[in-house]
Amino acid sequence: MAISLIATRRYRDERGWFSETYSARHLAAIGIDTVFVQDNQSFSARIGTLRGMHFQGPPAAQAKLVRCIRGQIFDVAVDLRRGSPTYGRWVGAKLSAQTGEQIFVPVGFAHGFVTLEPETEVAYKTSAPYSPESEGGLRWDDSEVGIAWPVDRDAVTCSDKDRDLPSLSFVDTPFDYDGVPMELSIRSLS
Repeated sequence: MAISLIATRRYRDERGWFSETYSARHLAAIGIDTVFVQDNQSFSARIGTLRGMHFQGPPAAQAKLVRCIRGQIFDVAVDLRRGSPTYGRWVGAKLSAQTGEQIFVPVGFAHGFVTLEPETEVAYKTSAPYSPESEGGLRWDDSEVGIAWPVDRDAVTCSDKDRDLPSLSFVDTPFDYDGVPMELSIRSLS
């Protein structure tokens, strides 16, 4: 399954707007039939707060459906599927509360984001519960991957745990290439 940038429809009137942010039926219609079992939310006070690059391996591998509910982020996924022609490459997209877009990150990718505005909140669904024994990660600033973060690297704030993650050459990936090329497709929910 490809990484998908999903545009949600907003119904506007004099009160503001309404948006359906999750519908299993509408997602299935665009090829995403993942069952989500957990919702998570984060708050970051400052611009340049970086969370990532995280993944969970089997038996608790996670797909994620991510959206920014306040502020703006740059969201990134890195292909970790052994044998993939795009192994170690990344895709990224800006998500904001203003636009309401979401990104679907399938199993087999490390995921992370950096805040582009102060007081940013991110909400995301996962296809498996958090499992500390299944978690792994990748350095956010690994030169081998070369993510073009749109913030000054010296201004990045991240946890000690994220700062100490290994570079790609030291990640023992538990994922195999499933034959689906990495691409960022743009889809619309109606």
